[in-house]
Amino acid sequence: MTQPASTFHPLRILFYNLLGIALVLSWWSPNLLIWEELDDAVFFITNAWLHDDNMLWVTFVAAVNNRFFDVVSFLILLVLYLWAIRRDPVLEHRLLRWGGIGITMLLTAGVLSQAVRYAIPWERHSPTLVYADVNLITQMVGFDTKDVSATSFPGDHGMMLMLYTAFMWRFSGRTVGLASALMAVVLSFPRILGGAHWFSDIFIGALAICLVTLPWVLCTPVAPAAARGITRGMVAVKTRLF
Repeated sequence: MTQPASTFHPLRILFYNLLGIALVLSWWSPNLLIWEELDDAVFFITNAWLHDDNMLWVTFVAAVNNRFFDVVSFLILLVLYLWAIRRDPVLEHRLLRWGGIGITMLLTAGVLSQAVRYAIPWERHSPTLVYADVNLITQMVGFDTKDVSATSFPGDHGMMLMLYTAFMWRFSGRTVGLASALMAVVLSFPRILGGAHWFSDIFIGALAICLVTLPWVLCTPVAPAAARGITRGMVAVKTRLF
C-alpha cells in the first residue's frame, strides 16, 4: 500500500480523544469499580496458576518475562515491518520511504515516553507488591525474570506496542494493522501474567494515552510530512554518495 496522503481528520481525532478520556474517567470514577474488580480478578486467577505443581507454565511465564524475550518481541515486530514494506507496491525508494516512517515512529515514541514520564508522576505498585503471600516467579525459577514493578502505570511496554500498531495501520493498512494489533495484545500479556502489571495499566492507561495523543500525529499531516521529509533527506544523501 502506498503511503497515505497528509490529510487532516478532525472527526477521527475527536472520536479517539473522547474514547480515551471516557476510559480514564471510567477508571477514575469512585462509583465505577469495574476496573478495580477486573484488575483483582485477572491477577488472582493468573497468579493462582503459578505454583510448584505447574512448573511448565511457571517456566513459560518466567521465560517470556526475561529480557531475552524482548529480543523475540523485536524480531516479531521486525517481521511485521518487513511484511509492510513488501506489501508496498511503489518500488521507487521503497526502503528509504519506510526508513522515514520508521524514524518518525521512533521519534514519536521517544517524545511520547518522555512526555508521559513528566506528565504522569504518579507511581503505582504492581499487584505483586500490593498483595502479600502471592506466588513470585523470581523465587520459582533459576534464571532472571521480572514479576514486580514500583511504577507499573501506565504500561510503557504496552504503550509502545500500541504506538507501533497505530503506525502500521496508518501507513500499511488494515491487514498489517490487525496483525500488529493481535501481536500487541499477545506481547503485552507476559507482564500481566507475571504480576508486574495490572490489567488496567496496559488496557486502560497505555490505551487511553495512545488514544489521546497519537491521533494528533497520525490523523494530521504531522507524521506523513515528517516521514516524507526524512525520506527526501535520505534520498538526497544516497544520490550524493552513489
